[in-house]
Amino acid sequence: MRAPPTHSKVIGYLFWFFGFTGAHRFYYGRPVTGVIWLLTLGLLGIGWIVDLFLIPGMDDAANRRYRAGRYDYSVAWILQTFLGPLGIHRMYLGKLGTGLLWLLTGGLLGLGWLYDFCTLNDQVDARNQDVWP
Repeated sequence: MRAPPTHSKVIGYLFWFFGFTGAHRFYYGRPVTGVIWLLTLGLLGIGWIVDLFLIPGMDDAANRRYRAGRYDYSVAWILQTFLGPLGIHRMYLGKLGTGLLWLLTGGLLGLGWLYDFCTLNDQVDARNQDVWP
């Protein structure tokens, strides 16, 4: 029996549209290459185009790696990507204290927001396992 999917190809392609920022790579749990895409504008656009064809495989790998649970990965990522400095994604995960801290400090002046890009999948996975990160 196959576990329910944790990530969505539709959301992956939405983030791919902004792929020169590495958003889709962060979403699929690939923070190292996400940072590389962010710093090189998607490997000067070449990697961004190649990723158009790699997203189905990245989606399958993420669905095997992470476990579904109470918190939805796609919702957390949409909140992080578009409202991250406000801490809404942290509040969604039940982290009210750090969510308010992000809200009052602009995501700790952006550094906490960047940290969350690299760790959000693990944070959601931990919350879904009832383990505090």
